[in-house]
Amino acid sequence: MTGPLETSPKKRHRIENKKKKMAALLDIVKLNETDRLKVKNSKSVEVHPQRTEQINGDGPDCNGQSPNKKLKTDVTVAFGPSGRPLLEGDELLQLKKMLQEKTKKIRQMPKFRLRDMGENASLQIPLESRCPLFLSDIQHLLMYSQIGVHSPYCPTRWCHLEKYNHLTNVTLLIVENMSVYNYEAFESYFPFTSANFEHKLEMISPYAFNSNIIKELSMVPLSMTQMRKLITEYGSLEEAAKHCSEVFDTVNNLFPIDGDFDDENTPVLSKKDKYSRTQLLLSGWQMIEENFPLPIKGLVERKYSDYTLTKDRYRNVSARSPLIAIDCEMCRTDTGDLELTRISAVNEQHEVIYDTLVKPKNKIVDYLTRFSGINAKMMKTVRTDLQEVQNKLRKLLPEDAILIGQSLSNDLHALKMMHPYVIDTSVIYNLTGDRARKTKLQILASQFLDEKIQAGNHGHCSSEDSLACMKLVQLKLLKNRYFGDAVMNSIYVKKRSYPDMGDANYAISMFKQCVKNGNTVNIVAVADLVDQYKVCIDKDNKNIPEIKCVKVESNKNVIKHLCKTMNNSNLNLGHIRIASEHASSEKTFKTVDKWIKELHKSAEHPALLAVMLSGCQEGGNGTCFLHLKKQFIS
Repeated sequence: MTGPLETSPKKRHRIENKKKKMAALLDIVKLNETDRLKVKNSKSVEVHPQRTEQINGDGPDCNGQSPNKKLKTDVTVAFGPSGRPLLEGDELLQLKKMLQEKTKKIRQMPKFRLRDMGENASLQIPLESRCPLFLSDIQHLLMYSQIGVHSPYCPTRWCHLEKYNHLTNVTLLIVENMSVYNYEAFESYFPFTSANFEHKLEMISPYAFNSNIIKELSMVPLSMTQMRKLITEYGSLEEAAKHCSEVFDTVNNLFPIDGDFDDENTPVLSKKDKYSRTQLLLSGWQMIEENFPLPIKGLVERKYSDYTLTKDRYRNVSARSPLIAIDCEMCRTDTGDLELTRISAVNEQHEVIYDTLVKPKNKIVDYLTRFSGINAKMMKTVRTDLQEVQNKLRKLLPEDAILIGQSLSNDLHALKMMHPYVIDTSVIYNLTGDRARKTKLQILASQFLDEKIQAGNHGHCSSEDSLACMKLVQLKLLKNRYFGDAVMNSIYVKKRSYPDMGDANYAISMFKQCVKNGNTVNIVAVADLVDQYKVCIDKDNKNIPEIKCVKVESNKNVIKHLCKTMNNSNLNLGHIRIASEHASSEKTFKTVDKWIKELHKSAEHPALLAVMLSGCQEGGNGTCFLHLKKQFIS
């Protein structure tokens, strides 16, 4: 467990502002109460005698002498409890108008803040506790800043942006071949960036999963509405990818899989299945959202260093790939963590093919019998350790096995293993109508299998739970993809003619999405990078007037051109590439910081500025700096 996090300067600033607002509110209450009492007692307004005397002409002038003659008109000036003169007439109306205009400006000012997921990615968080963002998170922010609620994906997972439509422009500078390590180790060489960009977030580099930054930033997975439209027009997403220049076919492989995915080569379904079991597999993004351990560079070395793959190589998953359900029970050890104490595996014939107790590496301090069903007597003679279990599973599982489980990510973390093909019953079944609220396995078994499991006070049984998971998946394969899912069932009722719904292997251009509302995009990069962006905008390389792609000769010219043109477009993207031999140079760090300063100076407020260090192909995550340049309202 880590200690309490130190309060950030931004949070302290918020607290101070709240204190000032409460003090001002208290003063207003006191003033209102004073005025109420004055009206009630019918007292005349207090007049400052010296000031009245001066205005009447009875007092001395600035030289200490009385004036030769009095003013023709006596003026009485009223003072409030604070000692300041009370305004009346035109002066009061003018002040109210000024305050209203100021309040309106403040309310219309864009605001940006991080949510918990964003805070957890901050470089202020200790390295071992930090949870990096993905490039898609930045992509979602860019799209939302351009088209708001019309964006197919929103950045609400990690941040909150208000009044996006009042931004003059959004600018992203990508610095390729520099990583979060370069910044953290040499922060003193980035004085401007460090002082002015308040949000500094770690980000998984696309190189970690064998992709590139241009593809990952430019491609947006098809939304349900887009899929429906394309399937109606072309018949299938495969045909749309072939004949429509806007649709891209894209698959990311994190695991060492031999060959490309192709379920058409095995058209015969398994017995009793009404559709391919591959359609129930969690996608890569779902596995990320559900906290599955994944072999991503940067996380493997730091977070999953003692994890292992279930196989050295994998075969393509198909409609006839074997299903194996697993369930693990854990006990708490003296490290404070939960460690594996039992594992069970069940095959499609409902046979228990593996069931063993496991001796944790550390001393058990709480058996959690009520939940685990494990007690001291059961563990007394156990000698099997985690490594033996891992070796057994590596031999037992076929290369294309599909693992099944309830909240399966917890079991894989307990096993300290990673697997590419998973079906999670807590995802494919949902009775709450909310993806964030899981339905317990006990309730699912009772509701759909008419079976009672986890009954009594003796705790769970891993073989019983894994068998229930297997039966639930087999039942769903007998029905349809939307059976037992309150989230998807309402969609199925309306859109049952679109079986490809939810497929994330097809994408469209982010930049085309951003210009749908009449916005403009300005992309500036060196020649070969611009060509890559053009391919990701339109496969047929058609010219789109709203999207300008400008080729320049050097990184310096990228910055120079971007500074000149950034206020003429709604979304600006500059992409520079640092040569590998100069990526760790002190001079390079200072130059990049100077370029960031120039962009900041050129941007008209209010503007959202983002600088992204892409990470390195040799290893090392990226980072993203964010700053909302605001107008000062006096």
